[in-house]
Amino acid sequence: MTKPGEVYWVDLGIGGKVRMMVVVSRHDPDAPRALSLCVPITSQYRGSEYEVELPKTPFLKVKSYANVQGLQAIADNELLEKVGAVFGEPFEKIKNALRWTLEL
Repeated sequence: MTKPGEVYWVDLGIGGKVRMMVVVSRHDPDAPRALSLCVPITSQYRGSEYEVELPKTPFLKVKSYANVQGLQAIADNELLEKVGAVFGEPFEKIKNALRWTLEL
């Protein structure tokens, strides 16, 4: 059961790779599907409105960004390990970037 702001190592499957992603979907203990909406974490900054700078944490070894343009539905069995969480102002910035991205 995931919660918004949690960061997991995610197996992106064949042709993909294992990378950290931030859960952005709401906490729903009675969800009809075992899916979480997640955005990837990257160290490559392109200066776009889609990227949100993340604070330095023990699980982020280099300057990192949440790339909301990479929003994906991830099956719960692809979530390998919870490594931490992003809360407070950085998570609010991710939500605002998603609103901008999706024109909500």
